[in-house]
Order: sequence, then C-alpha cells, then structure tokens
Amino acid sequence: MELHLKIIGYILIGLALLHGVFPSYFNWKKEFKSISLLSRQIMYIHTFFIALVIFLIGILCLTSSQELIETPLGNKICLGLGFFWFARLYVQFFGYSSKLWRKKHFETIIHIIFVCLWAYISTVFLFIALSIFS
Repeated sequence: MELHLKIIGYILIGLALLHGVFPSYFNWKKEFKSISLLSRQIMYIHTFFIALVIFLIGILCLTSSQELIETPLGNKICLGLGFFWFARLYVQFFGYSSKLWRKKHFETIIHIIFVCLWAYISTVFLFIALSIFS
C-alpha cells in the first residue's frame, strides 16, 4: 500500500500543477468577461485553493505514507480522503453532462482517464482505512 500512496502522491502533485494552466486552456479571460468581478475572482481563487489542497494531499502521501497506513489517525485521514475522492468519482458521472465528452474522441479519453484515476485513488484510501477492521 505504501507504493500506491507514493504513486497517488505524485499524481496529485501533477494534478495540482495542472490547475495552473486552467485559465489559459479554458480561455477564462474571454469566458468570464460577462460575469461579475466577484464571480470571476471566486473562480480564480477557488481554483488556486483546490490546487493547493490537492498539492498538500500529494505531499502528505509522499512524506507520511507509513503513518497513513499504520496509525489510527492515518486511517481516519484515509477514510476521509477515500470518501472525498469517491465523491469526486460520483461527480464525474453525475455532475458533468455526458454532452461534454460523448462522441468526442479526446474528451472521451480524458473522461475515462479521470474515471480510472478517481476510482484508483478512492479505492486505495478506502482500502487502507477499512483494513483496520479486518
């Protein structure tokens, strides 16, 4: 399990850094022209803090994998993270419209990659958390 947490750590750090390109990739300057300054700033600030939390979870996985696996507090943290990432998996199916990816080759591949990613991450965290009951 320690190896899986290290892999997840690197994945999450990469995902956090990927958030830095969102404004230009999704053309937020043009897309957000019609919304209020407050709404625009909320999008930028929330994206930054989401990226920061994902980065910190990645660092936690890399630096404290043993503690996450072997301690009661680590198991509780894994339980919370498992539910968090399982909720993200749920949103991948029911939060985003399939119109965004269906019949679009690149978008479908990205959708499948993220389904697999969220399933893997949530499964590892939940497995660690629930292994204390076995």
